[in-house]
Amino acid sequence: MIDLFYMNGLPVAVMGLGKSGIATARCLMASGAELLAWDDNEDSRAKARAAEIPLTDLSGVNWPEIPTLVLSPGIPHLHPEPHPVAVAAREAGVEIVCDVELLGRAMREARYLGVTGTNGKSTTTALIGHILQLGGVEAQIGGNLGTPALALEALYEGGTYVLELSSYQLERIFSITFDTAVLLNISPDHLERHGGLEGYVAAKRQIFRRQTNPRAAIVGIDDPQSRRIYEELAAAGDQIVVPISSSGEAVPGGVYVIGGVLYNDQEGKAIAAIDLKEIASLPGAHNWQNAAAAYAACKAHGVDPAVITACLRSFPGLPHRQELVAEADGVRFINDSKATNADAAAKALACYDDIYWILGGRAKEGGLDGLEPFYPKVRQAFLIGESSEAFAAQLDGKVSTHSCGDLVSAVAKAQALAAAERRSAPVVLLSPAAASFDQFANFEARGEAFKAAVQDVLGDGGLRAGGAL
Repeated sequence: MIDLFYMNGLPVAVMGLGKSGIATARCLMASGAELLAWDDNEDSRAKARAAEIPLTDLSGVNWPEIPTLVLSPGIPHLHPEPHPVAVAAREAGVEIVCDVELLGRAMREARYLGVTGTNGKSTTTALIGHILQLGGVEAQIGGNLGTPALALEALYEGGTYVLELSSYQLERIFSITFDTAVLLNISPDHLERHGGLEGYVAAKRQIFRRQTNPRAAIVGIDDPQSRRIYEELAAAGDQIVVPISSSGEAVPGGVYVIGGVLYNDQEGKAIAAIDLKEIASLPGAHNWQNAAAAYAACKAHGVDPAVITACLRSFPGLPHRQELVAEADGVRFINDSKATNADAAAKALACYDDIYWILGGRAKEGGLDGLEPFYPKVRQAFLIGESSEAFAAQLDGKVSTHSCGDLVSAVAKAQALAAAERRSAPVVLLSPAAASFDQFANFEARGEAFKAAVQDVLGDGGLRAGGAL
């Protein structure tokens, strides 16, 4: 837990009592702040009471007396419609921040390595943390991934916070200048929250704010928006800028992947560092981009390249990201529940050839747009959740579909057809291309439900997997 000593004796409001909100409230209480905490959801308030966190309805407070509002990243303060608490706070001149901002104010001696992007940031953050820790760097890993920022351990000079950062968090961080900042990619997502694509891009770009040499910006160049940011940063020359790519083309001065082989050309020598095809936990071009980003970021952070490549080989992967759940009668069951939009699902669809695809949930803008090139790989599609009808319409005439309604039914149907059709390398793939909130609390709960359904279908006949494909 982080000591927020600078908040001692001050009134601080916390709106939103999820995992990060609870951690923030606990830190503020332990640091002697006057806590005013609230959540609109009764279940969340009940959990806060169980954690002995006092509650104050923020709709009735005197905002001019409160200097700071810590607003949960999921609660809008500008678009599409700001929460009334955020409106009242902003009108009173109250600063609106997130928990990562409070961490930065408290732990000023530590180094900071931030990772953002529309897709791949969790895997890249975990991979960087894995490399740094095995490479002898004292590192804490969290933020939008896993452990909330204020539940991490205190680090001082020589220590590094490796933080996954969403666009929601980046627009509420002001004090941290990242020693190493990673932008993987940008594709349209959360547009309503940022007032459109330009607002979303601007939020992502905040990760590079105030960077100067020798701080490093690691930037993916495989999509137009990220490439534009790379070109602008490189032209300005304020910090070290390293391009990364998994497009299959050489990138002078960067770290890139061709045919699965990672090359380091930062010194102009195009050294073949490692064959990523040999690493089972990093399949596909999207993971090769993650590996290139991790390599460049850790090298910029002072880790020897030989150590980086050794640590890449030992990376175990993350749950719910192309996680091999089981294998039975030649059929593999892959949990990719984290794929909550079409772009993320494309990454998984690109990795397999005989796919029995389970998809659906709460559709994002555009639905399945952009996935058409992968349809020849899909043998059957099994639709779940509230997007079933819309997804069926998008797939009509292109892929054979089955409306299953729920995940348990979809797993059973997919397993039966995969076993009956006896393709050469059948894969039952949960890669929903949609959010989970219509049927599950989050993507983790959806992934766990998939694993339970697979276990029920296979009984004792399935080989349980110990890692991620």
